[in-house]
Amino acid sequence: MYRPTPLWRSVAVLGVAGLVLTACGGGDDAGTEEPEASGSSSAAAGAKGDGTLKIGTLLPQTGSLAFLGPPEFAGVDLAIKDINDAGGVNGKQVEVTNSDSGDTSTDTASQSVDRLLSNDVDAIVGAASSSVSLSVIDKITGAGVVQISPANTSDELTNYADKNLYFRTAPPDVLQGRVLGDLILADGNSTVGILALQDSYGTGLAKQARTAIEGGGGQIVEEVVYDPKAASFATEVGKIKAADPEAIAVIAFDETTKIIPELVKQGIGPNTKKIYFVDGNLADYSKDFPKGTLEGVKGTLPGVVAGDEFKARLAEVDPKLTEWAYAPESYDATVLVALAATAAGDDSGASIASKMQEVSAGGEKCTSYADCVALLEDDKDIDYDGVSGPVEFNEKGDPSKATVGIYQYGAGNTYTFVEGKDGEI
Repeated sequence: MYRPTPLWRSVAVLGVAGLVLTACGGGDDAGTEEPEASGSSSAAAGAKGDGTLKIGTLLPQTGSLAFLGPPEFAGVDLAIKDINDAGGVNGKQVEVTNSDSGDTSTDTASQSVDRLLSNDVDAIVGAASSSVSLSVIDKITGAGVVQISPANTSDELTNYADKNLYFRTAPPDVLQGRVLGDLILADGNSTVGILALQDSYGTGLAKQARTAIEGGGGQIVEEVVYDPKAASFATEVGKIKAADPEAIAVIAFDETTKIIPELVKQGIGPNTKKIYFVDGNLADYSKDFPKGTLEGVKGTLPGVVAGDEFKARLAEVDPKLTEWAYAPESYDATVLVALAATAAGDDSGASIASKMQEVSAGGEKCTSYADCVALLEDDKDIDYDGVSGPVEFNEKGDPSKATVGIYQYGAGNTYTFVEGKDGEI
């Protein structure tokens, strides 16, 4: 179930691909056995940190999701500033080390994780891509370090055997797929074609969208899973054209800049078919396509809209910022790690993990690090509600409820917020 949500809880951050953000995926079945609940207090047994909370970032500076990097880094940096301005964690200033996640076409993420672990970080914020996270999660959690992603959405991560150390502030794609499918049907489409990139994000989101569309009485007339590294998408687009759907869902990353021209070339572009994007390709295409190319295209993006006040604060950290996607989720991920370390009185990964669920749900509401710490100092249980929403981690380390925003492109090939849909995971 989902319901319209007021603007302050609406969808996240302008932009992006994110959503690419959201994710890509990849991983074998060895990691999908049923784990203990993330946040289990047993995780902290015997753990002891060195007294200084050290946070590493594993976010895209290069690769197919590089457009998501600036707002995510800005969200972390702003959170670190707020935390340290409020006195730090357990009496010491928080330290941060930044690194590049790249994408799955390189070994950048693995090398970055090695450097972060050598710097003795207690928690890593990232990656943005689900596929990248799946490629390094064993190395991170195996070292006893907390991993918290602001943008992973692959359902594969929900039941991953993560040693109770993996969390995310973005919702799994079971929710985005539901919202996407319902949107397509609500727009009057009964037949749908899906173009999805071949990774855990693409195929997982396509599966969830299919479930929603077919459950609502619609029909998937063609589903094409493609290699994102392909030089041309003529064959794949040709299959969609032959099926002649009323709507086409394009679940992609930056290869969207090649797919859209091919759709137009074959006569099934946005001027003739209803086209839908997702967080991985919801981006600013004002410099990529002729004016009007994407007019009317709609897309979904997990998270809430970044408010003007928050965007102004982010701009103080990074004046060049133009994208905002997943900045709220990055900010909240960092604050929650700090609050958990404070609640535990210890900065080790296991201690932090043992308090993540506790500080995000069930206690007295607080909306800033300073206010939450004041409550903790008074021995009160807290429930942090952040700039990305209530968060409230469930036993799997996923947010138990979230918002997915719906956006629409105008003539300038940029998108604006239409409405948000709330849903439980």
